Amino acid sequence: MMAKCALSLMLPFQLPDGVNVSKEARRAISQAASVFVLYATSCANSFAMKAKRKTLNAGDVMSAMEEMEFERFLPPLREALEAYKKGQKGKKEASEQRRKDKEKKNGTEENDKSREEEEDEEEHMEDEQDGENEGEEEDVEN
Repeated sequence: MMAKCALSLMLPFQLPDGVNVSKEARRAISQAASVFVLYATSCANSFAMKAKRKTLNAGDVMSAMEEMEFERFLPPLREALEAYKKGQKGKKEASEQRRKDKEKKNGTEENDKSREEEEDEEEHMEDEQDGENEGEEEDVEN
């Protein structure tokens, strides 16, 4: 059965103002939506099987909609699919950019760390040299 939450979110936007829907009507609509989705999936699966595929794709769903004589829903379905693809592409690009920024940041931090390590090492070597020089000075004084 179609999720009650999804149905309760969609119904108010699809009905004229002032129209109320009883619990029994909501249940009937929910059951009808579930049957429709299962039927559309079954029809789409037939197209995938004919193409010797196990995975349904958008083309299979579009073909199923035509077979079920719901052609008038194809234009909004195509628009929704295109909007979904654009959204996914945008998410992918944003994710790639975050990954690149993170790599850049990590690379910069690693460079900073290696610079710090080099500076520490140089200071340590200078300290050792200073210690050796002080020892030589003591020998000279004695």
